[in-house]
Amino acid sequence: AMGNWLVNHWFSAAVLAAWLGINIFLFTYYFLFFDRDERYFYTRAILGSALAWARASAKCLNFNSMLILLPVCRNLLSFLRGTCSCCRRTLRKQLDHNLTFHKLVAYALALLTAVHTIAHLFNLERYNQSQQATDSSLPAVLSKMHLQGSEWLNPIHSNQTTVEYVAFTTIPGLTGVIITLALILMVTSSTEFIRRNYFELFWYTHHLFLVYFAGLVIHGIAGLVRGQTEQSMAEVHPYDCAEHLTQREQNCTHSCCKDPEFGSIPAESWKWVLAPIILYVFERLLRVWRAQQKVVVKKVVMHPARVLELQLQKKGFCMEVGQYIFVNCPAISALEWHPFTLTSAPEEDFFSIHIRAAGDWTERLINTFQLETPRVEVDGPFGTASEDVFQYEVAMLVGAGIGVTPFASILKSIWYKFQQGDQTLKTKKIYFYWLCRDTGAFAWFNDLLASLEQKMAESGKADFLTYRLFLTGWDTSIANNVALHFDTATDTVTGLRHKTIFGRPMWNTEFAAVAAAHPRSVVGVFLCGPEALAKSLQKSCHQHSSLDPRKVKFYFNKENF
Repeated sequence: AMGNWLVNHWFSAAVLAAWLGINIFLFTYYFLFFDRDERYFYTRAILGSALAWARASAKCLNFNSMLILLPVCRNLLSFLRGTCSCCRRTLRKQLDHNLTFHKLVAYALALLTAVHTIAHLFNLERYNQSQQATDSSLPAVLSKMHLQGSEWLNPIHSNQTTVEYVAFTTIPGLTGVIITLALILMVTSSTEFIRRNYFELFWYTHHLFLVYFAGLVIHGIAGLVRGQTEQSMAEVHPYDCAEHLTQREQNCTHSCCKDPEFGSIPAESWKWVLAPIILYVFERLLRVWRAQQKVVVKKVVMHPARVLELQLQKKGFCMEVGQYIFVNCPAISALEWHPFTLTSAPEEDFFSIHIRAAGDWTERLINTFQLETPRVEVDGPFGTASEDVFQYEVAMLVGAGIGVTPFASILKSIWYKFQQGDQTLKTKKIYFYWLCRDTGAFAWFNDLLASLEQKMAESGKADFLTYRLFLTGWDTSIANNVALHFDTATDTVTGLRHKTIFGRPMWNTEFAAVAAAHPRSVVGVFLCGPEALAKSLQKSCHQHSSLDPRKVKFYFNKENF
């Protein structure tokens, strides 16, 4: 299984290894540099190793801030996907892990910010202690130097200053606090729960990235952490002169009489983030331009359980199965764009989405469409096509909850290919498993299955599609209904010919049945659903695949919709 994962994800593994490697290199290199370089000999005399911790984490913060915007430039990713269309599909598919990488970089930023902030709190405390010290220790002597000029080493110039005062009145202190607050708000508001239930909160809070980048660019300008200047190093090298600073004679005659002078480290965050910011600005401009292109609302269908189906047309729109689009409705919100999986097939002359009421924006959209037909804007399509489904003789499709939507597109497309006698379609049999708590929100999908069932029966291909509906949450009214209509030809819950099964699937039994029915086939297993289900399906694929190359093999594909 591990070997199989590496074959499919070698590109992701290589990117991850490179990213980790660069982070480790930058941290180690700059930690050792600031911990050993002679220009920072006097800075270390006051700050100790907290200097190296603060500077090394700052370099890694710059590097990760440079990367964080790239995975969300979706038009850039689409361009890359298009240019590497000749590459292997596994490589193109890895581009769909863009949000996973974005989250990974965000967590790294959060961790590095914690390290950087804690190190600087130690630094401020040590600066303060050194300034208030009245002895003739090296940190105390260094802190009293050049307080009137610009060659000082200790940024705290008075005995009355507190750490809090520096944190909220200096440019680095204030921008540091603002950046950290922005980052905390962005990370906490992007949890799965908030994204699913309070998308608007996530959406607007995430735009604090503008504050984050503005603060980052300004943060290092004041240059509070300093090192000895090159000229001063040549005149009074710390290795020769440090000991003389603490025991100064009145009439000094030797070469170490002059006080060392210090200069700031130039701000360089802007160098790291300039290119990604420019790219992102282009990305946003492109989105605005694409959003202006006219979208025709061809048909509006209101399904049961407040599910809205929109059938749309847009000039030059070209989709593949399993892709998604971003939708904006200016009448509701000019800024909010929400992603929806396409439920139409590429063979149809329109593209469609199904929107269920799952938050403020979707509620308002459904209410608006019940009264009038507002203007909608569309950006996309995005994502890699799921045409792998068509490459297997036998396909097992597993959709859990809302994860059923991409399969609408896939099942429709397979039916069209079937109708048109498409020679490239290898698929001879499809097993479809649908797991959900209640079918209410998916009545539209029920209708689709019913119409496919009817069409296949009419064309004598009734056994091409076998599907099982597993109802994982059910109440007593359903139970009584089932008891009453136990011997009817169609199902009491869905009205379909295939019966609903209450409870969860026994995957070992399902896989064993497919293996027995197709002893010499290669079976593609496709899931759109939660991670826990992915693990159990992967395990079943492994267990039920024969070691004999001539016998049944199960290949697991988790779609990233």
